[in-house]
Amino acid sequence: MAIPSRRDILKRVHYMAATPLVGTVMASSAYQSKLVPKLKGSAKSVVLPTHEFAGPDGAAFLEERIDFPEAWDVHVQDMTGHSLPVLAPDQIAVQCSTPIGTKSLRELAEGKKTVAITFDDLTRTTPTFTVTPWLVAELAKAGIKDEDILFIGSFGTHRAMTQAEVGRKLGVQVAKKYAWLNHDVVDNVKEIGTTTRNNKVLINQTFLAADLKICISGIKVHYDAGYGGGAKAILPGIAHLSTVEYNHTRILTKVRTTGPVKIFKNDMRLDMIEAARMANVDYTLQIMYNDRLRPTHIWAGDIVDAHHAGVRVAAKTYCTPTLKDADIVVANAYPQNSQAYHGALWVNHSVRDGGTGVVIVQHPLGVDPVHYLNNRLAGIHGASQFDLTDRRLAGIRREGGNQKKTNMIIYSQYLTRNMMNNYKTGTFFCDKWEDVIAKLRELHPGDSNQVAVYPYAGMQHQEIELDG
Repeated sequence: MAIPSRRDILKRVHYMAATPLVGTVMASSAYQSKLVPKLKGSAKSVVLPTHEFAGPDGAAFLEERIDFPEAWDVHVQDMTGHSLPVLAPDQIAVQCSTPIGTKSLRELAEGKKTVAITFDDLTRTTPTFTVTPWLVAELAKAGIKDEDILFIGSFGTHRAMTQAEVGRKLGVQVAKKYAWLNHDVVDNVKEIGTTTRNNKVLINQTFLAADLKICISGIKVHYDAGYGGGAKAILPGIAHLSTVEYNHTRILTKVRTTGPVKIFKNDMRLDMIEAARMANVDYTLQIMYNDRLRPTHIWAGDIVDAHHAGVRVAAKTYCTPTLKDADIVVANAYPQNSQAYHGALWVNHSVRDGGTGVVIVQHPLGVDPVHYLNNRLAGIHGASQFDLTDRRLAGIRREGGNQKKTNMIIYSQYLTRNMMNNYKTGTFFCDKWEDVIAKLRELHPGDSNQVAVYPYAGMQHQEIELDG
């Protein structure tokens, strides 16, 4: 490895100094931290991506800095594919035009009139905007009129999106020029069959009515379905609530084949694949991306075959070595702050008994503000919100993987009571990074602390083998 020159070192020092200290950027005015002082004395700094799709003018991320005392032994645990090159526009075009298991998009579009294109929401940080220019241009070359193209939000049981949010996902100009709609999880669906696992499949009837059906998805770890993307664009993406519930509960709770990086023998995923086949998806774009939400590889073509090709690469790209028995583990929940427990799983993977986990939740929306399936299941036996809150505070739920006897600190400049009610009694909450460090010094006095930082924990996964 080349030794950095003095010029390189000075450039890096300038970059670190110029990066805002965590908690000093982009907050809604009611929760804005006006000033977070630097640590006294020397400090080690780590720059993190935060605020997925909530940066200035809808930017895909912000960069913020966290500082540690100089004497602490700080390890930044990057994923294996951290340094993969980002695709240039011409490379995006080539990979989007090279299908696996089907004809080219232009061939499929010839003679067709109406086109439906699904896309995921901001809780799934697929950089859809990087492929939509190519996609609509290709459809135009095949003779498809602009007014006959419809984008459909494939959010499953998440909340609907606004025009501004769709602009962040599709690109502002695409969202203005082409029609789009939110999928309705309780209406506007059509039954198309029953899977071999007895799931009655009801799918968005507008999508089914299109002459040409296209799905855009991102490949990122999913803790039940193996990875995101692929057939998930249909189920749960544009399925009825009852179909999603069957897949996510009756199948999930009866089998032992689900889990992160499990694709080929995963009953939950196989049920999704059957639903996608019934929906007759014509073409898909599967995007693998880096920690700054930029594409590093795209697989096009058949919704199953292209996804399978993608996960075989993703499993070697997103995997991250685990630093065992660290005194302190910092897990940045980006880029899935709305479900921060995904990133927080790294605390239990990495921390020692008696150690401390710090989960960074830097996003204005906080933790999981709306999820219709979760809301329904939570109260299915008559439980009220008071009951559910009592259970969480008592720790009767999955606590972000924090199963050891450890301390937990939640850092966010957007702390609200709703967010705090997701964590058991005894959790420490800080809205200033200096307070996090002060609490860590109190819990771990001395200068010999070993610290593991998982800088984009919401997309990193352990070194796990595929199931096929």
